Amino acid sequence: MELEYPEDLKYLDSHEYVRLDGEIATIGISAFAVDQLGDIVFLELPNDGDELQAGEGFGTIESVKAVEELNAPISGTTIERNEAMLESPELIADDPYGDGWLLKVRIDDPDGDLENVLTADEYRAQVEGDD
Repeated sequence: MELEYPEDLKYLDSHEYVRLDGEIATIGISAFAVDQLGDIVFLELPNDGDELQAGEGFGTIESVKAVEELNAPISGTTIERNEAMLESPELIADDPYGDGWLLKVRIDDPDGDLENVLTADEYRAQVEGDD
């Protein structure tokens, strides 16, 4: 299966992505992470109003293979979590960059908070170089 790495996203080396739209960031996990995890069975996310700190954990994703911590690519306040993914976490695999998003966050500092992210090309080189 050919994995996608949309160019409009920024990625963490821990496989989360962020899509910026003004001061709102949509956070999810990459198709590579979904592929590595296998069947996703449980998801734990922060509540609306919870604060995220860039580089720190904000929840967990559990598959039949492993439990992984989710890391925040950006600092801000959770404004929406994807309740459909909490109820049916296996659906993340169907569309990780679309309907399978995890959180929407109001960014604390839209101009200065993305130092440690990778472009799509950098992320692709990193994950495909691991094989």
